[in-house]
Amino acid sequence: MAHVCPWWFCYAFDNPLRRLVHNPEVMLAPWVRPGMTCLDLGCGMGYFTIGLARLCSPHGRVVAVDIQEKMLSALRRRAKRAGLSGAIEPRRCSEASLNLGDLAGAVDFSLCFWMLHEVPSLAGFLGQVLEATQPQGRLLVAEPRLHVDRKTFAAELTQAEAQGWRVVERPTIWGSHSAILSPRQSAAQSVDQPAAA
Repeated sequence: MAHVCPWWFCYAFDNPLRRLVHNPEVMLAPWVRPGMTCLDLGCGMGYFTIGLARLCSPHGRVVAVDIQEKMLSALRRRAKRAGLSGAIEPRRCSEASLNLGDLAGAVDFSLCFWMLHEVPSLAGFLGQVLEATQPQGRLLVAEPRLHVDRKTFAAELTQAEAQGWRVVERPTIWGSHSAILSPRQSAAQSVDQPAAA
């Protein structure tokens, strides 16, 4: 079983001061637009979920996935206070399944922030996210430098590439190793497109 951050520990870093270094709306704005379907993987109490919902509204939605019901309960309360309950769908997953079967090929943007190192099976996790992602979709992976060294993060990206992802961007995010990934198939499709007559 992988290590899972306990729900009560989230209060240590899920607070207003964090916006000084991780402002969700500013940080995610380059990749999220109104109307998108987004995934917040390992959403916790919804620190990034609320920002994602603001960015993809109106007409978009955020599917917020976590393994702990206490995290999702806190997220529901926050979403209600923010007036964003209609744009956020909390969803419980298990170690074996992210519970994304109904989203095949529908997700435009996914966020995996400071939690990939907690996943028991990288291959299974990354494969399920890939199945849910549309061909031009994006996955932002960020890992904490305090817990994940550069070599480990490189190994995670290698595993992602083995599952069908490719690195398309290396954004700078405070305290993090980070990368933007895209389905590798979309690169092949763009190469195979015939030139316009």
